[in-house]
Amino acid sequence: MPDSNTDIHKLVIIGSGPAGYTAAIYAARAELQPVCYVGVPKQNPAPVLPGGQLMLTTEVENYPGFPEGITGPEMMMAFQKQAERFGTTMVQQDIEKCDFSKRPFELTTSKGETVKAWSVIIATGATANWLGHENELRLAQMGGGVSACAVCDGALPHFRDQPLAVVGGGDTAMEEATYLTKFGSKVYVIHRRDELRASKTMQERFMKQPNAEVLWNKTVEDVIGDDKLHSVQLKDTVTGELSTLEVTGLFIAIGHTPATKFLEGSGLDTDDAGYLKLEGRHSATNIEGVFAAGDVADAEYRQAITAAGMGCQAALDAERWLGAKLEELEAQHG
Repeated sequence: MPDSNTDIHKLVIIGSGPAGYTAAIYAARAELQPVCYVGVPKQNPAPVLPGGQLMLTTEVENYPGFPEGITGPEMMMAFQKQAERFGTTMVQQDIEKCDFSKRPFELTTSKGETVKAWSVIIATGATANWLGHENELRLAQMGGGVSACAVCDGALPHFRDQPLAVVGGGDTAMEEATYLTKFGSKVYVIHRRDELRASKTMQERFMKQPNAEVLWNKTVEDVIGDDKLHSVQLKDTVTGELSTLEVTGLFIAIGHTPATKFLEGSGLDTDDAGYLKLEGRHSATNIEGVFAAGDVADAEYRQAITAAGMGCQAALDAERWLGAKLEELEAQHG
């Protein structure tokens, strides 16, 4: 067990992706010697990889500075290398438990080790909810026409002037489907019931588009295509009848799950969906010295650039907090 101030990290970053890596870049340049626990690969049911959701994104065209686009994995590798260049220590382990009731904070790794830190940035992100079909996940990983983010991918060339489908019935599904009507020749919303959960305003905004259509009482039974999606098999929830819908793009909009389960019992405030609550426009949580960045605290935008911006905020907030508190904390620790 650590028994001196030199064994206590100034800052530990939990998570990677645009938020975690950007926080690491800023913190390392501020000489906070950050240690970033990037996580380990897992299946959930789609792969969850160090680097976040962008590791499953084949083309990124809307991040400034890349006029020809870049793949998600290439972008995350560049982020990581930049953070390492300034001295960030990367650790390929998960943090499985956090005790924020004492100072320094105590974090437990997936290897059962205890890590102590004066401040923590949580950037563990959120994972898209998938239908769970094997071909759906395979095509999503290889850029074959299946996506969990229409705003991220819908404007890509291979979706333009093509029939597209969105699975879901809430506000997010309606927003994504309406966005896709700018690009697709036809946009179907596939919904398992005979009415949508989305607000009337969001429904009307979609319905008034000339290329919009809702397929009621339908579920996706299979996703069909080898290298590229070409159709989905649908099942009528009332009659049980099977049908085939020809589409070249399928967008899953059935929600996201923030990666906050490991924080249960930590005392951090979350909303009903599990997203971390922040204090105003800052990155501070309800526990002093604990900050959050990216999709783990953002159910609204979920974009690489907004996550990176939040990572910057969290590092700056942590730097200022440590500047005001570190000397006092170390003195109290003896």
